Amino acid sequence: MSQIQQTLDNSYLEKFQHILSSIAKEQIKHTILIVDDEVDNLQLLKRTLRRNYNIITASNGQEALGIVEQMGNDISLIVSDQRMPTMTGTEFLSRTLDKYPHIIKMLLTGYSDIDAMIDGVNKCQLFQYISKPFDTEEIQMIVKNGINAYELTLSKNALLQDLKELFFTTIKSISSALDAKDTYTHGHSYRVTLFSMILAKEMGLDEVLMEEIEMAGLLHDIGKIGVPESILSKPGKLTDEEYNIIKLHPERGKKILNGISKLNNVSFWLSCHHERWDGRGYPKNIKEKEIPLPARIIAIADTYDAMTSNRSYRQGLPHEVASEEIIRCAGSQFDPDVVKIFTQVEHLFKAAVEDPVKLYEEYSVINKMFTEKKEN
Repeated sequence: MSQIQQTLDNSYLEKFQHILSSIAKEQIKHTILIVDDEVDNLQLLKRTLRRNYNIITASNGQEALGIVEQMGNDISLIVSDQRMPTMTGTEFLSRTLDKYPHIIKMLLTGYSDIDAMIDGVNKCQLFQYISKPFDTEEIQMIVKNGINAYELTLSKNALLQDLKELFFTTIKSISSALDAKDTYTHGHSYRVTLFSMILAKEMGLDEVLMEEIEMAGLLHDIGKIGVPESILSKPGKLTDEEYNIIKLHPERGKKILNGISKLNNVSFWLSCHHERWDGRGYPKNIKEKEIPLPARIIAIADTYDAMTSNRSYRQGLPHEVASEEIIRCAGSQFDPDVVKIFTQVEHLFKAAVEDPVKLYEEYSVINKMFTEKKEN
């Protein structure tokens, strides 16, 4: 096993152990909300369950909604009667679903109400349908099963979030390793990603798409893993043969990422980031809107960084020169609409060159996601 693989495995194990440890230490009683307009049923359920759970009661759906609004994050399970004045049980439960989908929901009724049962399943994500009269031991078992399902959902979500964090951390590590192959392009993928995020945000793209664009920016040159360092670091002009080897990296990058389902979009985009608006790019010679938008965005970011970065054979060009070149190539090399966006934010490109770390913290969707997780 390689040292990198061992490090990743150890990191995964530590995170998994941390989650299990947190769950094992959780000894606080779960909170259950019981909603029923019949006082006798309400008291019977309370007596049956209060030994093992914190019990909150409400006599109608409206009162229960107020409780959920105030305490929703603390409630693990709801048992609601179906037929109540002002609001049915299914209506009440469906109104809690969007904001609190994690709460386990159970419906209690004394009627053979098929419509209520169907509504409960379709509108409320109902965990259990309970008929009156009920047996107290049966209720305890049903509620216990519901709480187990609640705990399983929470632990699974926590594990998936930690695995996602590990996944993104690995992507950043790969990106840094790629840049380190060439002293003169150190930080290139980081800056291309930042420039891409500036454009994407100005275009009003949603966070899910921006998250994928961020990954695509970090990995856009992963296909250069197979390119000899003697070519990547060559101080002079490349020969035709050497240039043809370089031109293989978009397709190689796609092949490297093809087996990772989460990166299906990313692998396609990075295979297109050297295509041109006029169809004279590579590797497929596709043109205009045949090129996916994220690839058109990354193309501008990549070219800007290539022009403004120092090379072994020349100093980086000033921002003004690079900006003029991008504007000049609108409609030939670049999507004119994306170039128009570039002209609106080119001052941010210049600021990003001077202090990329500060701006990356502002624009990174991935960093924001993990910062919010730590704060919560």
